[in-house]
Amino acid sequence: MRTAVLVSGGGTNLQALFDAKDRGEMPEVEFVCVVSNRKKAYALERAKAHGVEALYLPTVRFADTDSYNTALRDLLLERQVEAVVLAGFLVVLSRPMTEAFPMRIINVHPSLIPSFCGDGFYGLRVHEAALERGVKVSGATVHFVDEGTDTGPIILQKAVAIEQGDTPEVLQRRIMEQAEWKLLPQAVELLAEGRLLVQDHRVTIKEKV
Repeated sequence: MRTAVLVSGGGTNLQALFDAKDRGEMPEVEFVCVVSNRKKAYALERAKAHGVEALYLPTVRFADTDSYNTALRDLLLERQVEAVVLAGFLVVLSRPMTEAFPMRIINVHPSLIPSFCGDGFYGLRVHEAALERGVKVSGATVHFVDEGTDTGPIILQKAVAIEQGDTPEVLQRRIMEQAEWKLLPQAVELLAEGRLLVQDHRVTIKEKV
């Protein structure tokens, strides 16, 4: 499955994908390109180091969200991309992208959706909100992307315990290590194997043949 990864920052989830591929855990996935809206995103350096095309597509070149999404769609279709992975991409995807890749865009969110998700919940803000609320368990969710914010069908989830004295930064790292870096490669490989069946907003994982 020809796959593009969209990233805005350092690319730790991108690295987890590359590492899983190197370990032989994603045999059906080919990483075609990495795209960032930020020129200095370290994720682009990770892509180059891994021999994957690194592309910079800034939002300031475009008048609105749909114009940006149209350009992004065209860039990916030119490279015959079949699936898209969001690994910390802080640009809203709109109809040009979601229609071009229906149930072919995957995102990882650092909470157990529907908790601490939606507009304004990204990065450390998610973990700050979880700690402020006093929940005992958080985690990560991998889901399909639709036109809402964190509203697409859920593929995989994993709970991670919150420990006494946790800071947002400490909790963020634990959730990455225990959940995000494990779930994201697994979900992308499941999609590539054709094992994700979506019906009535629910995802069923088919048995491996």
